[in-house]
Amino acid sequence: MVKRIVKAFGVLAVIALIAAFTFAPGYVEAERNAVRPHAPYTVSDAAQSLHNSLIIGDWHADSLLWKRDLLAHGTRGQVDVPRLIAGNVALQMFTAVTKSPAGQNYHSNDSDAADNITLLAVAQLWPPRTWNSLFERAMYQAEKLQNFAENSDALRVITTKSDLEQLLSDRAAGQQVVGGLLGIEGAHPLEGDITNLDHLENAGYRMIGLQHFFDNALGGSLHGADDHGLTDFGTQVVMEIAARNLILDVAHSSPQTVRDVLAITDMPIVVSHTGVHNVCPVKRNYPDNLMQDIAATGGIIGIGYWRDVLCDDSPAGIAKSIQAAISLVGENHVSLGSDFDGSVTTALDTSELAAITQALLDLNIPETQIRKVMGENMVRVLRDRLPN
Repeated sequence: MVKRIVKAFGVLAVIALIAAFTFAPGYVEAERNAVRPHAPYTVSDAAQSLHNSLIIGDWHADSLLWKRDLLAHGTRGQVDVPRLIAGNVALQMFTAVTKSPAGQNYHSNDSDAADNITLLAVAQLWPPRTWNSLFERAMYQAEKLQNFAENSDALRVITTKSDLEQLLSDRAAGQQVVGGLLGIEGAHPLEGDITNLDHLENAGYRMIGLQHFFDNALGGSLHGADDHGLTDFGTQVVMEIAARNLILDVAHSSPQTVRDVLAITDMPIVVSHTGVHNVCPVKRNYPDNLMQDIAATGGIIGIGYWRDVLCDDSPAGIAKSIQAAISLVGENHVSLGSDFDGSVTTALDTSELAAITQALLDLNIPETQIRKVMGENMVRVLRDRLPN
């Protein structure tokens, strides 16, 4: 009798464990990457026609982090290939997250604080090599994107200028295809070893963010213990990024780190996902004068879609921040940087981007500026920075 009870409890434990690994990751993502319920957005025929003619690019989505088939139209999250096509997105930067603190505290995080991604990697049954290696987590997410592309005619991985030009040519001819690029959200996967940059580059990564929520071997994070600047290793990495025709993202870097970067390089700098301080005065948004200094490199300010950086995350609120960014840094230096699937709640998913086009028209923003913001500025920087 006792043996039967023990056996029954064992079976129940196994069932519970299977259920946890099967259903918990989806439940967590549904909570973390929610789209706020809303009535369908009204988009005029004129706005839809304009939207359909745009080249649209987004500098930042963390979709590879989650246990989801990006080739299928999802019932959770904010980005997948069918929804990218529905939203007329030509270029999507997929950013690999490898370390993130509990609560994603914007104000201050100890570099030794508990890391959410370890638990997520185990729960989602990522390969064991990823459980204790930030480098392997980045490599695995690159493998995921490559595998998706190999199994779809609607997704290509873009790593060179020629890849980019072929994609744009095919889309202009009417082909429904999305170009996926790879970026690192925080250079933690380097693990203090510059030779790991070789491996990340060979895996397809073309945009390197220096920091995420923690100070690291490269320097200070916007959310770190203090406003630390670049370390010697960070300086070495920045110079390598410049020399290799990679793209440098400072979205989560401390203001001092950004100033140090600006002092040693003249390549276009990207802030992949952010807001505008004079619209939403929070620590997450750099001071206006620092944004202007970044734009002066020929760089890009990517406007996000979530409330913490916008204060108003409706399509009208996104358009208001875009308008303010144009006024602040000029029409050639503003892009889209959604932070979709980045543990943020949004008012729309990527299939609904025509609502942003409508909101920009409602603000009487000229069509030429809309075209630049929605994608042409991103294409300009990619043409400048991608290797041949």
